[in-house]
Amino acid sequence: MAVVSQIPHSQILPDGLERNKIRTACSLKDNLPNFKKHQVGFSSLSCVERIKRASNLNITGAKRGYGVIVAGNAPTEDAVVTTEPLTKADLVSYLESGCKPKEQWRIGTEHENFGFEFGTLKSPKYEQIRELLERFSARFGWDKVMEGDIITGLKQGKQSITYEPGGQLELSGAPLETLHQTSAEINTYLYEVKAVADELGIGFVGLGFHPKWSVKDTPLMPKERFDIIRKFVPKVGSIPYRHDVLHRASTVQVNLDYSSELDMVRKYRASFALQPIAIALFANSPFCEGKPTGYVSTRSHVWTGYDNDRTYVLPYAFDDSFGFEGYVNFALDVPMYFIYRDKKHIDCSGMSFRDFMNGNLPAIPGQLPTFNDWETHLATIYPEVRIKKFMEMRGADGAPKTRLCALPALWVYLIILQAPLSLSLSLSLSLSLSY
Repeated sequence: MAVVSQIPHSQILPDGLERNKIRTACSLKDNLPNFKKHQVGFSSLSCVERIKRASNLNITGAKRGYGVIVAGNAPTEDAVVTTEPLTKADLVSYLESGCKPKEQWRIGTEHENFGFEFGTLKSPKYEQIRELLERFSARFGWDKVMEGDIITGLKQGKQSITYEPGGQLELSGAPLETLHQTSAEINTYLYEVKAVADELGIGFVGLGFHPKWSVKDTPLMPKERFDIIRKFVPKVGSIPYRHDVLHRASTVQVNLDYSSELDMVRKYRASFALQPIAIALFANSPFCEGKPTGYVSTRSHVWTGYDNDRTYVLPYAFDDSFGFEGYVNFALDVPMYFIYRDKKHIDCSGMSFRDFMNGNLPAIPGQLPTFNDWETHLATIYPEVRIKKFMEMRGADGAPKTRLCALPALWVYLIILQAPLSLSLSLSLSLSLSY
């Protein structure tokens, strides 16, 4: 693990950021117990306890260190061996197990950037992204994540760096206690990426939609799951830009915790109703292939035609009956993309998770899903507010460095510090939309 004291001063950060914040944000240790030492009989535990036990198991078995190669960042398959079929109550309890007391709430930030060659402005090829990740791993002590011979990302503690289908580079930040730590994490990452990318003649820009190149001009990144999604996307959607979401869109998202089902419902309604305001405030993608599109957020526009099942707006979020079970019902009706077995992604695109629960999935008949399969499925659903074991606010365009911290600050203020005001605003907006 790279800590600040192990990195030359010239490679750390611009002046003005405090070292103690950097250590907090970048030296998070993963001290979870080894899976083999803690196998338990899950059938004897309650639904919520089964999920919590499963989620706290470390199945990689690899000691962390400089440039260590770890298991793929694809979904894992062995954390829980299912001995009995999952029920809908189990799936509901999975979401319920994310409830945390307020003192354990954290802030997570994820953001993507478009790469470009200095001389040509062309998007980097996979070989260039790979070289960047290789050098980044060697210099700053991140572990490489592999899919066969393909490097799919890097991991350090609870942070990960990956790339999207069009080569957008993404940092999935650690869950942090304060916005100051978020700022330190983001600035550390951007400074270190720039230090490596400059050597390769590559720059990165924060925008919501690629302003210059077409999909045909964009190098395609080689991951198994990307190939499955690319084949499925033309079968769904309603506008010509279906592939643009994969290859030409970029976002910033904020992850926040909830304390109970009631707290989740209140926060979900508020953030869902206020997403249009966040989209408008952070809109910065008016161009496509060098021309104005007529939209201040082209990214938000193309999402509306990507996949109506997967990006569905949840109007019943304001129904009295909405809660964890309501979200599970929605997720169960979203067609699957893939599952992960024997270190391979299996194409299940268009198939039903309900059928999977009954052992009737055509791709692997007779097999039953695990909680990891459910987690994978939840991660391939894209509403503007998504629930896993926390809430993700996903509506904003990608942003430049100077505005990356503004989105988490906005949502922390609205959803946590001013929750009653946000709930009142969200109810007013929902009532106005109903007339």
